[in-house]
Amino acid sequence: MAVAYERIAEELRAAIRAGELKPGDKLPAESKLAERFRRSVPTIREALRALRDEGLIEKQHGRGNFVRRPRTPARRSNLRHQWEKGRAREPLAERAQTGATEHDTGLTVDDLVFRASYRKIEADQDLAEAFGLPEGTALLERTYRTRYAAENAPFSLVTSYLVHDLIARNPALLDASNEPWPGGSQSQLYSVGIELDRVEERVTARPPTPEEAAELELPPGTSVLALRKTSIDIHDRVVDVSDVVLPGDRTELLFTTPLERW
Repeated sequence: MAVAYERIAEELRAAIRAGELKPGDKLPAESKLAERFRRSVPTIREALRALRDEGLIEKQHGRGNFVRRPRTPARRSNLRHQWEKGRAREPLAERAQTGATEHDTGLTVDDLVFRASYRKIEADQDLAEAFGLPEGTALLERTYRTRYAAENAPFSLVTSYLVHDLIARNPALLDASNEPWPGGSQSQLYSVGIELDRVEERVTARPPTPEEAAELELPPGTSVLALRKTSIDIHDRVVDVSDVVLPGDRTELLFTTPLERW
């Protein structure tokens, strides 16, 4: 038999799913809900906590509880890499029309807010092993955040690493103000004569760090997908290593594997 807070949560849940409480609507104050359901405020808080854990409502500090607005979903397919490679050598005007985030979400360039920062670092043990280079090798670390203009949270948390000496002959690749680069990373690499042969992606699921949960605005209990993307060129060199943190509540990974005919 359901306890009191579960019955209250179910009634509010049903109102949200029926559209009686719409995304962005403010719920009555805890004291008003206590009067309505003839229960104590602590019981009401338990019901609201259950709804927050499900991602149905969110508590805004100093303002109260609101029905959570659905975040724009993203479908990330492994075919996106061939799509990006096919665009790498297109004219600038063609490359500037759309990018990978637009490809994954169906949004347009004008819908998005993009931010990038660069810094030069030395490879630690993990990155040195990933690149097959000595520890201390100079890398360019690039941090990217892209969000829908109508939302606060980015679609993912991206940190990409390039071998500094491999790209330094094109100074434009060292300047974050040139982002977003039309055509993405493969077009950047093409500008220094690098063609990718394959992309390997390893995906694991884990709880988010507190910082990740806050930046991605994750409901309590939501996992993230941690993706390590390794880009390998036609000379079998690792030329780009990227760590991508994807929110589990609005990311779909789609894998399509072409099979050879018998």
